Amino acid sequence: MISYIKGELTEILEDSIVVEAGGIGYRIMVPGSLFGGLPGTGKTIKVYTYFQVKEDAMSLYGFFSRDDVNMFRMLIGVNGIGPKGALGILSALTPDELRFAVLAEDAAAIARAPGVGKKTAQKCILELKDKLDLQEAFEIKSAHAAQAVQGTGEDPRDEAIQALTALGYSAAEAMRAVRRAEGATAEELIRSALKQV
Repeated sequence: MISYIKGELTEILEDSIVVEAGGIGYRIMVPGSLFGGLPGTGKTIKVYTYFQVKEDAMSLYGFFSRDDVNMFRMLIGVNGIGPKGALGILSALTPDELRFAVLAEDAAAIARAPGVGKKTAQKCILELKDKLDLQEAFEIKSAHAAQAVQGTGEDPRDEAIQALTALGYSAAEAMRAVRRAEGATAEELIRSALKQV
């Protein structure tokens, strides 16, 4: 129903953000990994969303890309994984890392997510393995890395952080490395940051 929301980031809360668009403040639940790439409050942000309607609640979940939304949908389709569990998994693993963990049947990697035990991780692998393709996973990862390096005309530091996360580093590692990196362009920052991680 709501594909994405573009507006001013007005609040950053513990497990969610508030984006004002058209005079309405939307509270959007987000994975922990998203916090590292957020601009400051008062800046414009575009968040791809998944809108869930239940008998007793309506919730909006947000991500930086459609790929993240698709992976979230796949996760909540797994028996025993709800939105909170799916956010936990996507906080611990990027969609690319999750794809490779599922295809490699690496239950330990998935079980690193908060609130996810080994049985749930194995169930995740069992139910998602047939829905994922190894070749497609490589193509998506390559596209993400290329996109991140090319950039989108944003702040070079943001581009560098996105590039490092696309290459498999956690958002926290990427932010720390870029903070210490030297350079004026995203490419210079990436080269400098890679020497530090």
